[in-house]
Amino acid sequence: MLVRLMALPDVSAAEDRLATEGVLIRKPIAPEKSLLTQWTEANFSSFWASEVEVAFSQSPVSCFIAQKEGKPIGFACYETTSKSYFGPTGVLEQYRGSGIGKVLLVKALQALKERGYVYGIIGGVGPAAYYQKAVGAVIIDGSEQSIYNHLLKKNG
Repeated sequence: MLVRLMALPDVSAAEDRLATEGVLIRKPIAPEKSLLTQWTEANFSSFWASEVEVAFSQSPVSCFIAQKEGKPIGFACYETTSKSYFGPTGVLEQYRGSGIGKVLLVKALQALKERGYVYGIIGGVGPAAYYQKAVGAVIIDGSEQSIYNHLLKKNG
């Protein structure tokens, strides 16, 4: 999907509301790399954990996290698979629907804009309707063939 970065929604009120609920959204720092990578693999996938590792290889780190009581509850990476790409992103199931995912999404897309991009790409799209509503993303025709088509498989 393609996102016009010049027209992102303002999520500051949602971020403030989440803060009053004890949810902090920020960029992680180097000492948190192992913990966040392990958490991502345990809660999502080894592919996503690899992309979190790539996020930490960049300066500044190309990832945002949501945390509560000192523990990660969500994350969103950008520019880890390819230039101008958003993702992967995930929020623990018990926190979904609270607005955390949208704040992480918009903050990551804003970071792409700050890097000089006018459009962001959401690769490996799952919930297309969500991205359409949240940030006005549109499907890229012909994107069935993607950078993810020939990923190595664990068993085979």
